[in-house]
Amino acid sequence: MFIDHAKIYVKAGDGGPGMCSFHTEKYITNGGPDGGDGGKGGDVVFVAAGKLTTLQSFRFKHKFVAPDGAKGMNRKMYGRGGEDLKIAVPVGTVIKDADTGKILADFTEDGQEEVICVGGKGGLGNMHFANSVRQAPQFAHLGMPGEEKNLLVELKLIADVGLVGYPNAGKSTLLSVMTRAKPRIADYPFTTLEPVLGVVQDFDQSFVIADIPGLIEDAHEGAGLGHDFLRHIERTRLLIHVVDVSAHDGRDPIDDFNSINKELREFNEELASRPQVVVANKCDDALDEEIEMFEEEVRKQGYEDFFVISAATRQGVKELTDKVTELVSKLPPPVIHDQIEKDSKKVYKFEKEQKFTIGRDGDMFVIEGSWASRLRATTDFDVYDSAQYFQRALVKEGVYDALKEAGIQDGDEVRIDDFVFEWVD
Repeated sequence: MFIDHAKIYVKAGDGGPGMCSFHTEKYITNGGPDGGDGGKGGDVVFVAAGKLTTLQSFRFKHKFVAPDGAKGMNRKMYGRGGEDLKIAVPVGTVIKDADTGKILADFTEDGQEEVICVGGKGGLGNMHFANSVRQAPQFAHLGMPGEEKNLLVELKLIADVGLVGYPNAGKSTLLSVMTRAKPRIADYPFTTLEPVLGVVQDFDQSFVIADIPGLIEDAHEGAGLGHDFLRHIERTRLLIHVVDVSAHDGRDPIDDFNSINKELREFNEELASRPQVVVANKCDDALDEEIEMFEEEVRKQGYEDFFVISAATRQGVKELTDKVTELVSKLPPPVIHDQIEKDSKKVYKFEKEQKFTIGRDGDMFVIEGSWASRLRATTDFDVYDSAQYFQRALVKEGVYDALKEAGIQDGDEVRIDDFVFEWVD
């Protein structure tokens, strides 16, 4: 089964907790704190693999979690970092954040790697909290949680030429005679249920053709199979528009031609300006007057490259192949990168980080900011000394004063991320 889109959940590993320990050795008393830091959690890394052609690996598995970092050890030794989780995807895969729609990565080369979720930093061991007053700290920090995301994974085939047209127009037959591909061929609509690739080899030149199935009227809105497969022609540099001019099933070739072009425009306006070779197929079963009428309409619309062929008997196929080879050699490669959104903010001078802000959520006071989130995430509230350190940090950084200025009263609730505590004056 051809799988070209999937929704998955990925999570990077959490950082390992720091160690709370004290140096012990014969003849040495009060050796001091020597707890090491926890290891960093593993990253979630996507890798483009040229041997893959579908997203089959996501058909039944939708959750991917990288290993956590190990706990710090005594004698000031760091915990082992979690191994990166590498997920292979085909070349042509686009990864989007499912919650925001932001494009995170676009894989266009074999071996390309992109870190999608970063593992959490390991917690600090108690060796970091010793000072002249607190000489024997009885706590260490927890590790930071790893990033997690819901992702949309989409495959857009990277082919030079795309075959488009109504079902049963003869695209699969044409692909089979132009290349060595062996698509399923039958005399009924929707024979092809998935894109098929073939390679045209002409001495020292070669290019890839993709047969895109399921295009009918309103395909851009999901009718037929077009909604699933229209994305695969976005990266082609040339389109071959195949039209059945025999009209033996009662269809009008001109209406079919105009309808498919309308669907291409509706799906992606840029596709309307993509170079297009028009092919009048099944000429052996059509009247000369019908072919001439169709050609006249096509040329009136400005399409210069027009071929009359019969894919079944190979009439005119060589001339078509030669022309397509010539055009492909002259056309520049398409822009195959989707627009990846990046932070465009430019920093011209050093600015001190604002560690926290005070907001309201109804009657509850909310402390927000990266510093506050890190403090909450790394505090082990089951350890008394760790909870005390948390409170002292809030006082030292001015959080308590800011809450008083905001009008907090005895008994009000305060929240940092998912941690809620009651204010006591």
